[in-house]
Amino acid sequence: MTPSRLPDYLDHMLEAARQACAYAQGMSKEEFLADKRTQQAVILNLILIGEEATKLLKDDDAFADRYPQVPWRSMKGMRNRIAHGHFEINLDTVWETIQTALPSLIEQLPAIREAMK
Repeated sequence: MTPSRLPDYLDHMLEAARQACAYAQGMSKEEFLADKRTQQAVILNLILIGEEATKLLKDDDAFADRYPQVPWRSMKGMRNRIAHGHFEINLDTVWETIQTALPSLIEQLPAIREAMK
């Protein structure tokens, strides 16, 4: 049996969430909406978070079920919508994600990671 990759997935998600928030730190929504470079940097990190959530769900769906406060499936879904272009990227949703969802994720992941030790 191979060792669990879950700690790596959580670490990668945390780093990507921190990066996305750092890129937009100090910006107003209007500044964010006008700055394509920052938008793309944030969106790339949202895709990375979704990739790791997808791997986590594939490798250990029961683990995700133990932490229902984390929107694992929503992260996967957002990644799929962005990556596959099923709709144009809603920058208002991206902004809201970096203002509310990612700070919450950044707060939750370290405790989840610590509980795995």
